[in-house]
Amino acid sequence: MGSGSAALKAFMEETLRPRFLEQRWKDKLAAGFTNSAGMSGDKLLTLQQLPGFAAQHGMIWVTLGQLPGWQTSAGSSDDENRLASFLGHMAQSNSDQGPDLAPPASDRATAERFGRRIGEAAHRWTRGEVSAAAASS
Repeated sequence: MGSGSAALKAFMEETLRPRFLEQRWKDKLAAGFTNSAGMSGDKLLTLQQLPGFAAQHGMIWVTLGQLPGWQTSAGSSDDENRLASFLGHMAQSNSDQGPDLAPPASDRATAERFGRRIGEAAHRWTRGEVSAAAASS
């Protein structure tokens, strides 16, 4: 309905004490994804909510890091990042199909690539490469 679920909003509010006030999640990595039956489904609104929440906690947001697919006449719904997101992963699942068919393979491939990106960012972050690169700049 154009934003995170009621359960997500309740979780966000529950983090005020003590996590937010004690900055327990500061400098932790965060990333987000969303899925709906519609091609748009106001997914961007949902994704915009998440990095704002992460920023309030002092977290580091990891973007999708992929160019958009399905942007030319030669493109198709089989392209990765077919919904052209940058902030996080957007997927679309037909409401009359089960998890064996939805989301489609292109969205699943985008999710797998996004998961690898987050894992690689976490690996670099824990090894201190991000801090070392920032210090030398």
